[in-house]
Amino acid sequence: MIDFSLLIFYGFALVLLASGVGVITARNPVHAALFLVLAFFTGSGIWMMLEAEFLSIVLVLVYVGAVMVLFLFVVMMLNIDLDRLREGFWKHLPLGAGVAVLMVIEMILVVTSRQFSALGREGGVAPAGVSNTRELGLVLYTDYVYPFELAAVILLVAIVAAIALTLRRRKDSRHLDPATQIRAQARDRIRIVSMRAEKDH
Repeated sequence: MIDFSLLIFYGFALVLLASGVGVITARNPVHAALFLVLAFFTGSGIWMMLEAEFLSIVLVLVYVGAVMVLFLFVVMMLNIDLDRLREGFWKHLPLGAGVAVLMVIEMILVVTSRQFSALGREGGVAPAGVSNTRELGLVLYTDYVYPFELAAVILLVAIVAAIALTLRRRKDSRHLDPATQIRAQARDRIRIVSMRAEKDH
């Protein structure tokens, strides 16, 4: 008997792998971003099959609905020199290959570990009536509250550092003082001049 859920899972997995390959092989940055959107959608479908509805919806709303839309706008607005980007491909290939191998090893360790797999959980399947969103919140804000807060601080520092690094002061820009604008009065802006009326001859 054919297990349709297994067929759907393998279909999502194949689409996810193909879109992931498309992200790194697409020559056009817009096409690469669209492949990444497809990868997020298929990943969301796989999480939905694993009964992780909250993570699935968050992946679609946050990454597809916000991050990738912003990324697409930035890519389409920038004048990217593709030929100049391709010049450094072979130069950075060893570093990229090393990072890729390291990520593959980490994923293998995570998948084969009993702590992250379904075999490590008691029973393997959550009991009926249990909300995975509530369980995720309890685990996140009890057992992992300090790593969660530390990650938030690191992200805040990264935001401040990005703003500080990209801030450029222009000498030709005009500076407006809000306090001076608020204190402005009519007699400072308008001068009424009394002039003698002239008669037409």
